[in-house]
Amino acid sequence: MTVRPPSLRPSIFVLAVLLVFTVAPNRAPAAVLDHVLALPRAALLVEVAGRPVIAHQADRPMIPASTMKLVTALAAIDRWGLDHHFTTDLYLADDGWLWVKAAGDPLLVSEELDLLARALYRAGVRRLAGIGIDDRLYASDLRIPGRSGTDNPYDAPITAFAVNFNTLHLRVSNGRLTSAEAQTPLTPLARALGGGLGAGEHRINVQSRELALRYAGELLAAKLAAAGIEVGAGQVVGVLPGDTRPVLSYRNSRDLRAVLEAMLKYSSNLIANELFLLLAVEGDAGAVDIRRAQRAMMRRVRERFGWHDFRIEDGAGLSRDNRLSARQLVAVLEAFTPYRALLPVQPDNPAVRAKTGTLTGVSTYAGYVQRDGRWVPFALLINQAVAPALRRQLADELARTADLEILCTGGRC
Repeated sequence: MTVRPPSLRPSIFVLAVLLVFTVAPNRAPAAVLDHVLALPRAALLVEVAGRPVIAHQADRPMIPASTMKLVTALAAIDRWGLDHHFTTDLYLADDGWLWVKAAGDPLLVSEELDLLARALYRAGVRRLAGIGIDDRLYASDLRIPGRSGTDNPYDAPITAFAVNFNTLHLRVSNGRLTSAEAQTPLTPLARALGGGLGAGEHRINVQSRELALRYAGELLAAKLAAAGIEVGAGQVVGVLPGDTRPVLSYRNSRDLRAVLEAMLKYSSNLIANELFLLLAVEGDAGAVDIRRAQRAMMRRVRERFGWHDFRIEDGAGLSRDNRLSARQLVAVLEAFTPYRALLPVQPDNPAVRAKTGTLTGVSTYAGYVQRDGRWVPFALLINQAVAPALRRQLADELARTADLEILCTGGRC
């Protein structure tokens, strides 16, 4: 009886299958990357240890959309540091009025007003004739480039005394309007603005500077009353009277770290542009307008990075006239590396921390992908209509591809 050696054909077949499944994961990224590289208005830069491994139109100025918030965040950290707390000063006039000197705190939410009211009570205040607001920190005719007039929360007006991001969270059920937040009472203005809403929950903004300041005064009055302070019905926006005396300097319980986390997680345009304007405040130089804020930020960025061929119109990325390149964004990310934990984690992929940006015909993504224990910066700027999922698909592939350099063979990128 002759015993034949086992056939090699099955082994060869198995080896071929294994090779297919081993190589396939490295082919998928190329397909996604090929799609991005084929787009005429797309720019991409990925750096490892300061060296570009994928670079496509990396120096082309593009509309960054909300990835502009990375520039604003870094500038705020440079100016104040993460442990900074914004303050709001309150004064008492001889006629019994409480005056708020608006200082641009971007995180004056209902819970902070509770703390402020209790602090005022502890300071001995029991009765007030009314509430005055000095909102002169910003120009009264302030216009943010790119902000539209919708009632969406992301179009909220910017004021130096902004409560709850100058927005309302309302609920209509069985024809009855209520606040959708237990910590936020329904004020007269909220009732008026929510009067025509249909059933369900709604988030709307308060439409204008005048209405925003009125709402801030109403909500503050409600919080003071809840703390045991009697408040008259009077309310005015004007100049801090000369006969006032300081009664409280309220320090927000949340630091800049919390401010930036909220801005980047929820892509808050109000927080970003509050910071943008505050970065231009210098002593007694007068009310800050948008031109002054633009000049201040452009000067700050030039000094920090030595950039040319860029344009910053607002701090949130609302304006379609903003211009940054992928290389410039990656330079920001290199400087932002110690603070990368402030960035939101991509859903379903903890190896990606990044900021999205979206305008009509604009899809951007900038942040870090984790590779071999190292966080690698990347910036993707697409200024044409694409599927919203494309940017996250690319980040996924950047995070899991074994060797990024094999994606750019043959001078493709």
